[in-house]
Amino acid sequence: LSASPLVVVLLLSLLGLAAAGKLLVVPVDGSHWLSMREMLDMLHQKGHEVVVVAPEVTLHIKPSKNLVMKMYPVPFTQEELNGDLQGSIKDVFEEGSFLERVIRLYQRAKKNSALFLATCTHLIHNKELMKYLEESKFDAVLTDPFLPCGQILAEHLSLPSVYFLQQMPCGLEYQATQCPNPPSYVPRAFTDLTDHMTFLQRVKNMIYEIPNFFLCDVVYQPFAELASEFLKREVTVPDLLRQASIWLMKLDFVLQFPRPLMPNMVLISGVNCAYKKLNQ
Repeated sequence: LSASPLVVVLLLSLLGLAAAGKLLVVPVDGSHWLSMREMLDMLHQKGHEVVVVAPEVTLHIKPSKNLVMKMYPVPFTQEELNGDLQGSIKDVFEEGSFLERVIRLYQRAKKNSALFLATCTHLIHNKELMKYLEESKFDAVLTDPFLPCGQILAEHLSLPSVYFLQQMPCGLEYQATQCPNPPSYVPRAFTDLTDHMTFLQRVKNMIYEIPNFFLCDVVYQPFAELASEFLKREVTVPDLLRQASIWLMKLDFVLQFPRPLMPNMVLISGVNCAYKKLNQ
């Protein structure tokens, strides 16, 4: 029996609805959000329902007609957030000896961590918002693991998580996925080294690696404690990150040093490029 065109259209419409998903997005503010927002707009165009959870005080995350925004209050003002950002930029570009830069970054990391932690704490302890998230029956969580709050939510809601990132501080993405990342072969940030190093250069690379452990401990240990308290089991940040289903990494082999990757780590560097129509 042949179906009428109206029936075919109706069936295709139902198929489209069945294929669409409901996505919970827990982004990171700042430049992290800019490339993610473009991808979320495309997901909306494909028929997916996108719900973004973000604090009321942000730099770039603003309400959009394509997205369902769920905002929650935080204990700091827009002026405090802007001042913290300006201080971070100043600290990065301010000159000084290696030790001075490490101390300055340590102090800044400690201050930023308190701000990030307060944001996450007010999210997971917002009973009204958490009730909405628990009842909404999402299919997956899309998050930037630079801050592990999204993964804490994914664990609480028992949802698969997809990471959208460029890279993690201190090589946490490689630690979490157990990818080889030896300092004897892979140059660290700010060393100006290549992947062809002499013995002394390898020693220098190792020395540059040491402060990362202290800096990351300052930033991420409070999140581990918060997650352990909220999930009611002892967890570390690598434990949380290890649960990701897919890592969408805004990197390219052409621009990075050679290194092995796990099968669920997909390079998508093109999303950072602006697309313009070429003149004929």
